[in-house]
Amino acid sequence: MVRVPPRLLAVPVAALLLAGCGSTEPPPPPQVTFAAGGTSIVARPAQYCDVALTQCLTDVAAPVRLAVPPDTPVQVTVPPEVAQTPWQVVFSYADAAGTPNDERSPVFAPDTRTDWTLAPGAPDHRLLTAEVQQYGMPTEPDPQTGEREFPIRASWVLNVS
Repeated sequence: MVRVPPRLLAVPVAALLLAGCGSTEPPPPPQVTFAAGGTSIVARPAQYCDVALTQCLTDVAAPVRLAVPPDTPVQVTVPPEVAQTPWQVVFSYADAAGTPNDERSPVFAPDTRTDWTLAPGAPDHRLLTAEVQQYGMPTEPDPQTGEREFPIRASWVLNVS
């Protein structure tokens, strides 16, 4: 039987413990829930950028599909990671003549709400799409106009079937 001195065993065990603790895997991107008529679906972001908007990921398979009958409200619920920043819902619907119209919710200030109900404007309006948009950091002011842009950091998309 070969006997290994205890001090030699300490190095590999310590290395294994430190390797497990050193993981800096970023958390997965937040998900948004869309619900209508007793059914809900969870969406991952179609676009997701870091806070500085320097690294962005696009997921073309992320948009979700949900059956939403006419005159049915859609409940949109965002997680704290989204609610702690400005966010809004942009949506498109078809009116009675089938003409598409685009609208948006108010921009919700950070830490004020985690949900919003998208209610049809009229009984004959049919929702086509809804998109949660999370705002990123504003840009530096334009030297000529002094205006800032507020880019979209992330978006979650619902397509209505």
